[in-house]
Amino acid sequence: MHFLKMRGDILVTPGEVLGKSVELIAGRGAYVSAHDKTVYASLTGFISTTPALPESADQRPTVEVTGHKAHGPVPEPGAIVIARVTKVMAKMASADIMCVGPESVREKFSGTIRQQDVRATEIDKVDMHSSFRPGDIVKALVISLGDARSYYLSTAKNELGVVSAESVAGATMVPISWTEMQCPLTGQIEQRKVAKVGA
Repeated sequence: MHFLKMRGDILVTPGEVLGKSVELIAGRGAYVSAHDKTVYASLTGFISTTPALPESADQRPTVEVTGHKAHGPVPEPGAIVIARVTKVMAKMASADIMCVGPESVREKFSGTIRQQDVRATEIDKVDMHSSFRPGDIVKALVISLGDARSYYLSTAKNELGVVSAESVAGATMVPISWTEMQCPLTGQIEQRKVAKVGA
């Protein structure tokens, strides 16, 4: 653990270990990884620990990470983000996160959409290349902090997926179904995992 001391507080960055879930409750700015029962920081900020109330059945203290405002918004598990797809591979797509909720990010955050997180049904039949293309703007849910500071993103709900895409002809395409978008110039239809409008 590389905790930085600042102004008498401990500064942590996303993905740093805060402790084990048997000893701590994850509060704001922290989350528990189900696979190793470890509490991690989900944003850059300072650690604060609140003891449990004496009458509480659960006597574990709650650990929180309070972000400092200069950093702007940070993706957290459960947040809805807007991201631009940068690369599409057979099993996953990479994206740069641009907004967390309505706020633009100030730092560079990378996201990964894995094949199993594209949609909720027929997961084994998902074709990444017919779901996303580089340059697509997607609305996605942050599942967790993945590997190497890349967040795992999901588009498995109807209202998540591609919200804006450019056709081969360079026009902004119009969604015509949950799986197709059409170029208004050429009429050509392209496959996408489309976000349901108005959901």
